[in-house]
Amino acid sequence: MQALSNAAHIRMAALLAVALLSPAVGAGPARAETTLRVVEISPLTSLDPVISTAAFVRNHGFMVYDQLFALDGKGVPRPEMVKTTTVSPDGLIYAFALREGLLFHDGAKVRAADAVASIRRWEQRDVVGKALAAATAALEVRDDATFTLRLSHPFGLVLEALARPTASALFVMPERIAATPASTAITDATGSGPFIFQPGEWRSGDRAVYRRNPAYQPRPEPADGLSGGKVVKIDRVEWLSIPDASTAVAALNSGEIDYLEQPSPDLVPTLAANPAIKLMAINPVGYEIWVRINQAIPPFNDPRAREALLYLIDQEEDLQAAGIQPAEQVPYCGAFFLCGTALETEAGAKGMRAVDIPRAKELLKQAGYDGGRVVFLNATDLPVNNAATLTIAENMKRAGINVDTPAMDWATLTQRRGKKDPVAQGGWNLFITVANVLDAGNPLTNLYLASPCEGGLPGWPCDARLEDLRREWTNETDPTKRRALLDAVQTRAYEVLPYINGGQFRTLTAFRSTVTGVQPTTIPVFWGIEKK
Repeated sequence: MQALSNAAHIRMAALLAVALLSPAVGAGPARAETTLRVVEISPLTSLDPVISTAAFVRNHGFMVYDQLFALDGKGVPRPEMVKTTTVSPDGLIYAFALREGLLFHDGAKVRAADAVASIRRWEQRDVVGKALAAATAALEVRDDATFTLRLSHPFGLVLEALARPTASALFVMPERIAATPASTAITDATGSGPFIFQPGEWRSGDRAVYRRNPAYQPRPEPADGLSGGKVVKIDRVEWLSIPDASTAVAALNSGEIDYLEQPSPDLVPTLAANPAIKLMAINPVGYEIWVRINQAIPPFNDPRAREALLYLIDQEEDLQAAGIQPAEQVPYCGAFFLCGTALETEAGAKGMRAVDIPRAKELLKQAGYDGGRVVFLNATDLPVNNAATLTIAENMKRAGINVDTPAMDWATLTQRRGKKDPVAQGGWNLFITVANVLDAGNPLTNLYLASPCEGGLPGWPCDARLEDLRREWTNETDPTKRRALLDAVQTRAYEVLPYINGGQFRTLTAFRSTVTGVQPTTIPVFWGIEKK
């Protein structure tokens, strides 16, 4: 029989999807469609999870794409799209075979060529991908189902890299899309994941809609963290934007929405008083307030000016200003890799416990600060970011810094932070973002710790010694030596300050009691969830 054209395959897949979503003739009344209405911390404004490190793009990615490997609830990489992995005795050659039945949303079969093309695009942008690429001698397609990775030298975190869940997360796209230059944003969200993006219903910054993928084949084992069987039990997810925190809480209380990822901390008591609402920490370890510093322009191109900021930050003050409940606060954390984790260390830590204006003024004087305007971008639609920005800015003013805090939404900030221009031409000096344990967990994966002198993320830190130490930690297999290297990494980080920890805390996700199956996945995902 003559082979079907690709267009015919697509048409057949579309017809199959319609058939699976429609009731059979004579089958009785159709089951009512279940729609989950969610408000996440930011709305969806772009689609490319490689180009953007914004959390909202990553969250979108977990809806529509699948991963080769995924992290379980303990942070261990588990096979997801991969069926089998074979490693050579010397640990330098990895052979991966994909599991059967994987299909993209357009009906095309997922091939090894798609996986390889996705890895190659991702590794051009992501800090973990770049490290893996530097250790790779060859990445080759063997046949439709298998591909191999040959290392040039030992790299102890191959599977962890392929399970990269955040920053520029590693998702598998069709080869035709992954062939897009890594400098050009994709606009086609075709994946093979558990939900299908509905581009015709997307209003950027306002509303995004996803439907259950009827052709998706979950893994047989139970879901665990971001790994395991992604069993979808709802038909439709509507991701809505409600910028005002009070309005969002009122919508959840009234049942207009079902799920609120991060209610404003000061409004949590209102939700706790409603018996129809449940509260849960989907990220048990918590988050860090990251104060990102632009090292490309004055005054913070001088390390003494960056050090001054350590004495203008009181972490507990930041958390209290943000309304974080005392039980959800870590009053002080000097660890770059979060407190309460296996990699917590105090090596090199200084400042951040109390504001010290005289010390900050002296460091600014040594740095030659001349009173020029300092632009601290403020995402006013994010309550924690906004509160910490204004609190730290007030301390900076006390030290004589001429601070400007232009108000904008987070989507606008993510665009503006890419500008390297002087502040007089629209540039910036500081902004705050909030990172979770997946972002900050270790010297390799911590995207804002990376300090390459070319191709880095906005803020553009450049320190060869820190990069060498990060590389040594990644390649070291001896636990004792690796621990010593961890301390060396953090000590150097405190010397060059690619960012500053403004405080560690937990937030509570709120949802209606009619919603079940929410799990501690660190980031919001919607497989396994049911709505009564």
